[in-house]
Amino acid sequence: MIAKILRQRYLLLMLLPALLLVFVFSYVPLAGWMIAFKKYQVGLSVWDAKWSGFAQFKNFFMQSSDYVYLLRNTLAMNMMVIVANLSFGLLFALLLNEIRSRAFVKVIQTVSFFPFFISWVIVYSLTHALFAPTTGIVNDLLVGWGILDEGLNILGDKKYAWALIVGLEAWKSVGYISIIFIAAISAIPTDQYEAASIDGASRYAKIWHITIPNLLPTLVVLLILNSGWILNSNFEQYFMFTNPTNWEKMEVFDMYIYKFGLKQLNFPYSTAVGIVKSVVSIFIILAVNAFSRRVTGKGIF
Repeated sequence: MIAKILRQRYLLLMLLPALLLVFVFSYVPLAGWMIAFKKYQVGLSVWDAKWSGFAQFKNFFMQSSDYVYLLRNTLAMNMMVIVANLSFGLLFALLLNEIRSRAFVKVIQTVSFFPFFISWVIVYSLTHALFAPTTGIVNDLLVGWGILDEGLNILGDKKYAWALIVGLEAWKSVGYISIIFIAAISAIPTDQYEAASIDGASRYAKIWHITIPNLLPTLVVLLILNSGWILNSNFEQYFMFTNPTNWEKMEVFDMYIYKFGLKQLNFPYSTAVGIVKSVVSIFIILAVNAFSRRVTGKGIF
């Protein structure tokens, strides 16, 4: 073991800055979890605050039913986002792989990858310009053509909330995820396709029997990694798209923690909710990894 470390000492030194960043910004802040077990108030020292035990956790689970709709909204939207992103990313990569013009593929990849870098503030502005009930371009055209009697309130009506979030997430992420699958496709041995061509396999047969099976390990890894974030939502996205008319379907754990932590300054309660979210996320990723190893024989640990 020591000999192996010495042989790889330069690689370990290159890894050290990243480990330090993770330790400082991800593990050191965990000391703040003690706030959830104390009667902390703004302006007082954490160390001087009295212990309250599990009172905040009891408030969340026993004296409040908020966790019911929080779990519903968070799990439903994030699960749909994961399925949509991976499905569309895989399909998009398969379609790009079938295009023979490499120059055209690069153009399509660049265009599809660009939304990944657009902030959610700009995305909201674009969405509002397109789908505002009275001034949105799409609604204006549909009403003008006689397809609709009045514009759809996509941004405000709660029945469109989940579809809106999933659609925008897929639009932003499909280019990024497809690049991962395209890289995996490039690693598939060409002799498999050559052998299939000799046997008379069609293009669709090659995709179904060669490309997709070789992409399954990559798909499994992405599924496991994303499952660990299933209770984590993009705060900026939900902050921009949540409003008084759709909050019932849009409020997720991150928005709930923000509401009680930064708006109501109830730090012990918001910290307790954050701990619950983190612990449940750990159990989810362990369960998904165990299920993957049992079903497919593959996992990340």
